[in-house]
Amino acid sequence: MFQLDDNFLNDIGLSSLPNDQKKSLLQYVYSELELRVGTKLSDGLSDEQLEEFGDIIDRKDDIILSWLQQNDPEYHNDKAFAKLQKTTGLDVNNPGLRAEYTATKWLEINRPDYRNVVAQVMDELKKEIVANRDAILGSESA
Repeated sequence: MFQLDDNFLNDIGLSSLPNDQKKSLLQYVYSELELRVGTKLSDGLSDEQLEEFGDIIDRKDDIILSWLQQNDPEYHNDKAFAKLQKTTGLDVNNPGLRAEYTATKWLEINRPDYRNVVAQVMDELKKEIVANRDAILGSESA
């Protein structure tokens, strides 16, 4: 995948921005990416699916536990869960950890193309930023 960090800014030619502008730009890119990916992923999903995923994203633990019981009762043994737990350092029973894992697992089941969608949207967003790099940097040629 990708990370929104100094390497990302370097890749798009914006590493020379002042630190406060870097932070603002990265926050904007994250928000825009979240919005665009969410919009694309919602295409073709039923209202029930959207509501269910919304409840998972909102970290409603009763919904998450119910979903896991129906769809992945052995989630504690999943390598992806173990990797996420190791990366975050959270306790295996932490509701936030469970929510993050469930959101990813839900997408794998209901939108197995979600990684491609994220990559496509990220690529489009990077191209837009690069096309507007001079304006972002405040260049007179913009």
